[in-house]
Amino acid sequence: MNEDLIEAAKSARNNAHAPYSKFYVGAAIRTPSGAIFAGCNVENVAYPEGTCAEAGAIAAMCLAGEYEITEVAVAAGGDEPSSPCGGCRQKISEFAKGNVLVTMVAAGGSKKTITVADLLPGAFDLERLNAGVTATGS
Repeated sequence: MNEDLIEAAKSARNNAHAPYSKFYVGAAIRTPSGAIFAGCNVENVAYPEGTCAEAGAIAAMCLAGEYEITEVAVAAGGDEPSSPCGGCRQKISEFAKGNVLVTMVAAGGSKKTITVADLLPGAFDLERLNAGVTATGS
């Protein structure tokens, strides 16, 4: 994991809008081109209408016309690393192969790195979707 990706996630965390939970999160993703896209969580008083940092980074990547993730960094508060929420795990798995590394960094400095496959075992993917489409349901 290159430190530039972690620094991009930390910088994004500094711009998070989390006045309700006070849980500030930044995420950064790298694509095969080497480009880095970052996002931060943006809360809304009408829970759960906010957006997650990972979702914001993925949206920025798609807006730029890129659709593959090769690395992920997530920076959150606290002393222990925090993993992406369930919805963001699924979003990450849409664009990243199972062997892609996800590094989670706590504000206190501790880190944990796992693969996308370990982050979301049994991910719902295109193969499973297609298998369900061919089923008759009877």
